[in-house]
Amino acid sequence: MTDTNALSADFRKYDQVEKAHTYRLAEHESDEFDQHYEIATLDIGPFLHGEAEDKARFANAFASALEEIGFAVLVGHGVDPALYDEVDEQVLELFETTSLQDKMRFAAERHGSVAQGYFPMEHTSEIHPDLVEGWVWCRRAFDVPQQREVPFRAEDYWPRAEFEGGFRRLVLAHEQLFKPIAQAMLQGLGCDPHLLDAKLTGTNFGLRLNYYPPMSEEQERSGAGRLLGHEDVDLFTLLPAARVDGLQVWNHRSGKWVRLSPPRGSLIINTGDYMQRISNDRLPSTTHRVGKPSDASHRERPRVSFATNVYLWEDEVLEVLPGLGEPKYPPIKAITFHTRSTAKFYGDDYAVETA
Repeated sequence: MTDTNALSADFRKYDQVEKAHTYRLAEHESDEFDQHYEIATLDIGPFLHGEAEDKARFANAFASALEEIGFAVLVGHGVDPALYDEVDEQVLELFETTSLQDKMRFAAERHGSVAQGYFPMEHTSEIHPDLVEGWVWCRRAFDVPQQREVPFRAEDYWPRAEFEGGFRRLVLAHEQLFKPIAQAMLQGLGCDPHLLDAKLTGTNFGLRLNYYPPMSEEQERSGAGRLLGHEDVDLFTLLPAARVDGLQVWNHRSGKWVRLSPPRGSLIINTGDYMQRISNDRLPSTTHRVGKPSDASHRERPRVSFATNVYLWEDEVLEVLPGLGEPKYPPIKAITFHTRSTAKFYGDDYAVETA
């Protein structure tokens, strides 16, 4: 786990959708940046509250932006920016006041499709020493409606039970957006917008918190990245704009990286491998990473982010949606698809094969 020069092509056997380009996983001095390209910022308010024409206009713009680069920035989504500010502070408190010993009580392991729990520095992936601590909680770690075999106990998942309630507010706010976002994507593709409604009712999700401590001079010289280049293995991701920049997106048309600086309170949306598969490659799963912020603040202050990854339950079948042409991919169970893909990060024995 020490190869700071690793290339994406070295791990292509794990890809479950077409990914033709090759990139270095960590930011490098030879990287080129597209200074002129702007990822679309769109107001989803008219889709949430407007008439049929308003919905169609947004859906077409949204799908076009995602087809172009796999990313869009949404405003007008209805989540109070103050909630994001509160969560930002809660992430700092969680990582900075919890001892490593206590964190390791919740060391990440696979449950269903998803590796859930705490990831220490340099352990997000087995292939690259990225400079971030991560923590992933899926639906079972929250006191929200779901089927359970045993009563919910926050202490089974959280170092302090009170953290669950604060982060639950975030996941409940985002869950209300799962169906509208999917409906807009599908309508923009010319599909029945409600094709995924049933699968997104009470579906699984992952809340991933990222904590990037200030980088030392030694770490900066090492060539390690803050978070390696990757594509999300999900339907789509909701990522509130961070206070500290650093998010970089690969523009496959120019072959350059694009730095994102979205407005406060906005939501960054990107489509993942599940969506690329079922959209028959119409909506790409786009490479992104976290590099050093443009103002060099990585030497002095931490950076946090908190992404909600939208999954499907393990027994659901991923298949190309009707109306999108001759399928390029055969149907596959979500657990097989997901774990074959993420075995790239966790080792070949992570993959779960099903009949």
